[in-house]
Amino acid sequence: MRKLLIAATVMLVLLGIMVHGRHRPLHPGPGVLAAAAPIQVDIEHGAQLQRGNVTLTTRARFDITARVLSREDYRWGDDARLVPEDLALGWGRMSDSSVLAHIDISQSGRFYYWHTRKYPIPRREIETSSANMHMIPADAGVSHQLEQVRVGQLIHIEGFLVDASRPGGWHWNTSMTRDDTGAGACELVYVESLDTVPP
Repeated sequence: MRKLLIAATVMLVLLGIMVHGRHRPLHPGPGVLAAAAPIQVDIEHGAQLQRGNVTLTTRARFDITARVLSREDYRWGDDARLVPEDLALGWGRMSDSSVLAHIDISQSGRFYYWHTRKYPIPRREIETSSANMHMIPADAGVSHQLEQVRVGQLIHIEGFLVDASRPGGWHWNTSMTRDDTGAGACELVYVESLDTVPP
């Protein structure tokens, strides 16, 4: 019994090391990594995609190259099955290490938080050049790629902004602008492709 307990402990430690190594943050040098804002093309009459009992309605074609500021994984419940990862993403000067060195960033409860004692850039620029995005993988391949994403990495995502609904009145709507803040300001992204981009 004691040997079994030791073996299980060793396996858990090794698993923890593997997960930590896979998600170990990158630390790129100073400079803007993703200069352009996300590209969004609104769709007047969106298509509907079915994911189990969840209906996704496409609201806009979405294309973004951004730096990963933070990531949060979710494993339990219906929401986690639909959206297993949230990525806080930054572009413009919010992709610059010299700016981010002055900003503390975290995620919790599907929200992205930032704090600074001294603004390296204007507050409004922080708000409009970064966002928390809920990632819906289009298939198992994209799901695997999302699992490999590391903080500090530059990534390129193509897909759709979508609204989600289930029978009974449950709904989860995407933000349609990068100018909003607070509850409802997160993008719900149906990810068709994800690639890492050399800095």
